[in-house]
Amino acid sequence: MTRLLLASASPARRATLAAAGIDVLVSPSGVDEDAALAAARERFGTLEPADAVLVLAQAKAQHVVSEGVGTDDDDLLVLGCDSMLELDGEIFGKPLDAADATRRWRRMRGRSGVLHTGHWLIDDREPEAGGTGGTFGATSSTVVHFADLTDAEIDAYVATGEPLAVAGAFTVDGLGGAFVTGVDGDYHGVVGVSLPLLRELLAEVGVAVPDLWRGVAGTADVVD
Repeated sequence: MTRLLLASASPARRATLAAAGIDVLVSPSGVDEDAALAAARERFGTLEPADAVLVLAQAKAQHVVSEGVGTDDDDLLVLGCDSMLELDGEIFGKPLDAADATRRWRRMRGRSGVLHTGHWLIDDREPEAGGTGGTFGATSSTVVHFADLTDAEIDAYVATGEPLAVAGAFTVDGLGGAFVTGVDGDYHGVVGVSLPLLRELLAEVGVAVPDLWRGVAGTADVVD
């Protein structure tokens, strides 16, 4: 049975896929992101934001495949994802701490940034199960417009802890949704996984999205 394995601990990505009918397996990747980016810069030079998230998405997927996760009953397609916010030519992942999140929001408020989410798919199925051995990816980039928050709103939002756990220090599907006035592009890409882009990647290995629908969505198995 072909299943999708998500190489990410992100609850938002897992929930997005589950809501789309894809009951994913989950195996968070232990990739050293700083080391992966440093190695890529050593090899390719300066990375554009859209390329940096793709490097990390690939590293996550490859790490999970190298660990040999899964079960004997599953033919796995492994998906790695990573997101960063681009603002004024800089890229931002998760804030270092509450003070960092506060500084970012004071810079972001009333402005627009680009949320880049890299996707990397590895076809880890056996040949007899239709496996192609394909490994490739792409980046979803969406313009995000932020409300002009007051200092009090920023302080209250940061105090919830939510901005500390997400790339760019904001969500659109949680408490931060009140502070995003609009998006130009794929909403789900901002949440963490672009469903239209995933459909295109799956098609490259001969898999249609309905092939991954598994009854009632909403649960995910965690594998070691």
